[in-house]
Amino acid sequence: MSANERMQFKNPENLPPTFGYTHVVETRSDVTIYISGQVPLNKEGQLVGAGDLAAQTTQVFENIKLALEAAGVNFHNVAKLTFFLTDMSQMATVREIRDRYINTVYPPASSAVEVRRLINEEMMIEIEAIAVKH
Repeated sequence: MSANERMQFKNPENLPPTFGYTHVVETRSDVTIYISGQVPLNKEGQLVGAGDLAAQTTQVFENIKLALEAAGVNFHNVAKLTFFLTDMSQMATVREIRDRYINTVYPPASSAVEVRRLINEEMMIEIEAIAVKH
């Protein structure tokens, strides 16, 4: 069974149209993997891309990629992403980078929240992920 057979992506007609996410992702999995909120730090713990949302977002997705690989899955197994941004007006930049990583045909369910501040005042983004492993 492929990942797409194990996860059904549904956009009910009675809900508003989606833009780069799926309203409902139904999973049939043996294991659920929760990835803690990833921030733009490299493996040495140094901030990547001070003042540059694109660089920070890329680092965050690279960190998520490594976390998924550690669990034996990849971005095609991601059922849900949660974005925390300090400036929601820059969501288009985040989506552009996100689309380099996710399955854009079957995008994960998503939420985006603007926050006043993250754990480090220079951080502009944090992303959590939930994946399923079959």
